[in-house]
Amino acid sequence: MKYAVVFALFTLLGCAAILAQTGSSQISKKEKPVVTQQITSSATMSPEISAAVGKGAKWLASVQGADGGWGQDGGAASYVRQNERLESQGNDVANTAVAALALLRAGEQYRPNVERAVDFILKKVEASPANGLSITDVNQTQIQRKLGPFIDTFLASMLLARVDGTLARANNARVRKGLEKCVAKIEQNQLKDGSWNIAGGWAPVLGTSLASQGLFEASKKGVQVSGSVMALADDYTVKSQKGGEGVAGGSVSGVGGGAVRDLPISGRSLSTLSELSAAADSARAASAGVDLYKDAQALEQLSRTAESRAKNRDQIVAISGKLSDAKFVEGFGSMGGEEFFSYLNISDSLKRTGGKEWGDWHSKITQKTLKLQNNDGTWAGHHCITGRVAVTSAAILNLTSDREN
Repeated sequence: MKYAVVFALFTLLGCAAILAQTGSSQISKKEKPVVTQQITSSATMSPEISAAVGKGAKWLASVQGADGGWGQDGGAASYVRQNERLESQGNDVANTAVAALALLRAGEQYRPNVERAVDFILKKVEASPANGLSITDVNQTQIQRKLGPFIDTFLASMLLARVDGTLARANNARVRKGLEKCVAKIEQNQLKDGSWNIAGGWAPVLGTSLASQGLFEASKKGVQVSGSVMALADDYTVKSQKGGEGVAGGSVSGVGGGAVRDLPISGRSLSTLSELSAAADSARAASAGVDLYKDAQALEQLSRTAESRAKNRDQIVAISGKLSDAKFVEGFGSMGGEEFFSYLNISDSLKRTGGKEWGDWHSKITQKTLKLQNNDGTWAGHHCITGRVAVTSAAILNLTSDREN
């Protein structure tokens, strides 16, 4: 009851107090009033948004599996849509992590669901080997096939970073240990070009985006993250925007320490650098050439701090100028999970400085998202990532993108 009252009070206050206390130390005091003004506007706190988020979150909670996890379309076979071909059996880390991230935003009443999800994920992390990037033995899930085979590790790091410091002491120690293990895996397996576009996927650049975000979120919680790894990731993104060699569309020059040892491709593992390079070349040829995915990733990554915004001003201005182009915003041309994840990257960037550009963008994407909600409270993609769990979760995160620092 206490948590429900506190959550309701924070909602009435428009979350201004939360941002003032928990906003990233990377954002200067001068910038905060602008952001606060935007997120407390009546448009972003409308009953329509609250109802849509509530309905979607209620569905997510209702289909959580008995083990605490979610799969592509729910936590058990009984929730699967008729005629929908699933690309995995059972629940997986990536869908579980993104569902838990959405429920964290949806309200304190979903804390028990989040804690069960965290336990599901930590069991997988703890059972995984120290070397290599994988934290799961479940392969060929839909979300892996679209965002890359190690998306589970990247999304797990984001969730664990978000809940770090919020649980009871014993549980929090377990979360921190799991987070540090994920961070080490991500750092050790960065490609030499600065990306994590490893071994395929429809839109692997989104995997790289989430890998970098996982490290960034962990660093905000006090986990030691290599500055050189983050700098190399930024360098990759800048070069990618300029069309340079050694990045997506160019040539991958090599891999990090443990990357060649655990790359599941069609049920097998790659054991040599030549096999990895061939797989990476094949992945680049087959991956989505969608400007929205690449540019949204760059916009978020290059605008995280006041310093980075100043340094990368030219790239940021160029990408921001595309947001009024309806064709650019459409992405692949129909709505899939990739579009929702890309919109979230753009929102995370624009809300850092606020102003009219952020207000206009959030209003546009909110209305687009609301129109796509199904009667049962879910959202489903129309290409690539179609599973209701990932797409519903990403839609909720978009609708509530004004609620978190």
